[in-house]
Amino acid sequence: DMEDFIYEIQVPMEEVVEIKNAQRKIVKRVRIPGYVLVRMDLTDASWGAVRHTPGVTGFVGNAHNPVPLRLDEVFTMLAPVFEQEQQAEAKASGKAGVRQPAAPVNIDFEVGESVIVKEGPFETLPATISEIKPESQTLVVLVSIFERETPVTLAFNQVSKI
Repeated sequence: DMEDFIYEIQVPMEEVVEIKNAQRKIVKRVRIPGYVLVRMDLTDASWGAVRHTPGVTGFVGNAHNPVPLRLDEVFTMLAPVFEQEQQAEAKASGKAGVRQPAAPVNIDFEVGESVIVKEGPFETLPATISEIKPESQTLVVLVSIFERETPVTLAFNQVSKI
């Protein structure tokens, strides 16, 4: 029975905030695409079972001698998973004061991209993104006023793509 040798299988996931068309959405995505963490006793039978699983193309290390990850490497890969579980437990037990870290923001804008200002004094004017500030969720855009490029700081939801 492989249950005696293979204890746990993890696909490290993370939550990211995607901003698309001025809509914020929290999405789960695979943290390390192409990798699955398997906690197991390495025997010929367990190694063969994992190696011959459809979709498995290889192991960390060489083909004949897989190298186990160090504990600190595993914790680094699984840190967001453990933090989310701890936050869920704290929330369930009613403990206050546990601050959730902000999810990384996946920005749907690029420097040099043309946008239209949707609100404020420059509403309906075209602009070009010159800087993206994910920590404050703002953009610095260049708006052409009297044939001069003027930098204006706007929130992500104050512009739309052309």
